[in-house]
This record gives sequence, C-alpha cells and structure tokens, in this order.
Amino acid sequence: MTEPLARFPITGPEIDRVVTAFYARVRDHHMLGPVFAAHVTDWPEHEAKVAAFWKGSILHEDGYDGSPMRAHRQAGDVRPGMFPVWLGLFDDTLRRELDPLAAAGWSALAHRIGTSLRAGVVDREKLPGGIPKLR
Repeated sequence: MTEPLARFPITGPEIDRVVTAFYARVRDHHMLGPVFAAHVTDWPEHEAKVAAFWKGSILHEDGYDGSPMRAHRQAGDVRPGMFPVWLGLFDDTLRRELDPLAAAGWSALAHRIGTSLRAGVVDREKLPGGIPKLR
C-alpha cells in the first residue's frame, strides 16, 4: 500500500526498514563507520530522525526537525570522497530491501539530495582563484 502523496510506491514501514538496514551497514563500513561513530551517540534516535527526514521528503509527512546541511557542515570531517561511497552503499541497500520501482525512485531522490549536500558542505570551500577545496 502506497502512502498518500508518495513520490513513488513506498510505505513508512519500508522507509524505517531501509534506514535501519543502511545504518547497520554504515556502522561496519571501514570509511563511513568511524565518521558516524564520532558523531552519533544514540543510533535508534539517529535512525528515527533520518527516517523522519525521508518520510518528509518522500511521503510529505511532517515530523522532521533539523537541517542536514547544517549538521554535515558542523561535523567538520565530511569529505568529498565520502559522498559516492555513501550513495553506493545506500543504493545497494535500496536494491536489497525494496522492489525495483521504489528503489529507483528513492535512489534518484537520494542522488539529487547528495549532490546538493556535497555542494553545500564541501564544494563551497574555495582556494585562491576559485578552485574548489576537495580535501
């Protein structure tokens, strides 16, 4: 059953399941795990907040209170090379957990958000001459 106003066929419980599965993999990832571990002290709370973000973005539900851009800027250790790794792991999780239509729809949205997030978090820093600071 699709939730009302959904961008693609998916339910709230499916979003919860994907977020839980994704962060289980993040915690074990050699690059992403240590970065998240430095900032996340309560995994269930973090996963609930991220699920609320996705439910707002996909299902147009109220409930997310936060700014992903601000959180990632304040972390101070998010680097350009992390975004393709994050998105690759997320895409793989989507393919494992969802039907192809829902996985493709969510992946497209995640890639748009990831591009924007990268631009606002790491690509905004410039060296002299306007060259992006990539490290």
